[in-house]
Amino acid sequence: MRVLMWVCVIMFGSSCAGRFVVEKNNLKVTSPESVKGVYECAIGNFGVPQYGGTMVGSIFYPKSNHKACTTFQDSDISWKNKPRGVPVFLLADRGECYFTLKAWNAQKAGVAAILVADDRIEPLITMDTPEDGDTQPDYLQNISIPSALISKSLGDRIKKVVAKGEMVSINLDWREALPHPDERVEYEFWTNSNDECGLKCESQLNFVRNFKGAAQILEQKGYTEFTPHYITWYCPEAFIMSQQCKSQCINYGRYCAPDPEQDFSKGYDGKDVVLQNLRQACFFKVAKENGKPWQWWDYVTDFSIRCPMKENKYNKECADRVIKSLGYDVKKIDRCIGDVEADRDNPVLKAEQEAQIGKGPRGDVTILPTLVINNRQYRGKLDKAAVLKAICSGFEETTEPAICLSRDMETNECLENNGGCWQDKSANITACKDTFRGRVCHCPVVQGVKFIGDGYTHCQASGPLRCEINNGGCWKESRHGRKYSACTDEHVSGCSCPPGFRGDGIRECVGKEGGGGGAAEVSWGIMWVIILGLGVAGVAGYSLYKDTWTQRSGLSWLSTCPWTIKGSLLVEAYDRTKPNQTHSY
Repeated sequence: MRVLMWVCVIMFGSSCAGRFVVEKNNLKVTSPESVKGVYECAIGNFGVPQYGGTMVGSIFYPKSNHKACTTFQDSDISWKNKPRGVPVFLLADRGECYFTLKAWNAQKAGVAAILVADDRIEPLITMDTPEDGDTQPDYLQNISIPSALISKSLGDRIKKVVAKGEMVSINLDWREALPHPDERVEYEFWTNSNDECGLKCESQLNFVRNFKGAAQILEQKGYTEFTPHYITWYCPEAFIMSQQCKSQCINYGRYCAPDPEQDFSKGYDGKDVVLQNLRQACFFKVAKENGKPWQWWDYVTDFSIRCPMKENKYNKECADRVIKSLGYDVKKIDRCIGDVEADRDNPVLKAEQEAQIGKGPRGDVTILPTLVINNRQYRGKLDKAAVLKAICSGFEETTEPAICLSRDMETNECLENNGGCWQDKSANITACKDTFRGRVCHCPVVQGVKFIGDGYTHCQASGPLRCEINNGGCWKESRHGRKYSACTDEHVSGCSCPPGFRGDGIRECVGKEGGGGGAAEVSWGIMWVIILGLGVAGVAGYSLYKDTWTQRSGLSWLSTCPWTIKGSLLVEAYDRTKPNQTHSY
């Protein structure tokens, strides 16, 4: 939203001026010869510019729907991008509908990029999104193709060539869209604390929450220098004592913000937003003094979650609780904020107003939200992957951190299908771990118990106390009043079915006779009865045998023959070296 000098434009109808710089990249026509050359084009303030990269394609200018204000019909399907085919760039005329609608219709038709030809001879402008309010379309955040505005003269030349049946080949080049002067990237994020301004506010809050992890690691390792900023306005001196200025401004009209609900009679006032903006700026100042500027991301994220306007928690009391939870002294923040009722300048907000004025190639900051990377305004979708790519393009070649050499960063990959990793839902244990590069499947350590495995198909508890966590991942069951388990503390890993059972020990254990533990107990009972019966019979048989042998041979030495009973079975133990001895069982 173009909001420079909001107070004088919206409240008082005065005219205001600001220097808006159009961010450009190069467009190179490689064929045919009649159009060949390098041209400037203006990067659209939506979609995903390919910062640091290039894109080659051929131009298609439709026979109808020249302005791309309606969806393309099946008759135009033949020019869609095809696998291994040359990417198609749609050329559309300016006018009749929002730039974003043109881009959305082009994206749905399957093109790789859209070029919009200006309909008048003028300097290039930045194609922006619709204003806040009812005109904000639902598809805005889903535009992912790059877009650019070209001059009317270039557009006319391309159309003439295409009409003759010639193919126009183009190379879009974003490599120099951002400068890269050294090994560190400096970037600013212009935002505000208001969370009731529609899609713009939702977009800002979602970006902060999603980008926080990447921003913090880049900052902690010294790859970037980040500074948050807050757009503030002033009330013209003639209206300082008006009710509008009193409700929207602090420090006697010096620092103002729009009413969140655009209704001065209800809800929060603009000055409430200014105060929270100041508090967030002061938190960053104190955190930077403590050597931890990256904690700004924690504070802003936590404040947006814990202190939303819709729950009437957007106040100092809630903000102070967030500050304390992060280990900071509220009094230091209050001293930085100062007296907001005093008729004097506030050093922090005065510096913010001065920073809004463009210096060098940057231009004035007039749109919320705005990212400035290496003193150039970022154009494109406020999206984690897109912004990270733009920041990475700001490093000198070969000096990029590892995070820039990985694939586009993703977050919360474990939320969908557990990231494809192993998990034990019953014990609420997972091997999926989100990282700045995406996710990894590593078996976890839970309550001091280490799980081992590949992390994808299985993880198993190991070491002491492993049976205390979900029985070590092993089988267990109660049968006939007794508990059986395949996990034992005697073994530091693995699962083994208990005696009388068979199986893998993980999914199941069944009785050896197929009937379970109860049947196994009955079987063993019968076996012991048989064994004891055989033992008794053996002893009785031996006694009868002894008496009979003695009576028939008259030998007395057998009474001392060393026979033993072992395991309820008779075992021969006489000396075989003595001659003429016989034995019988």
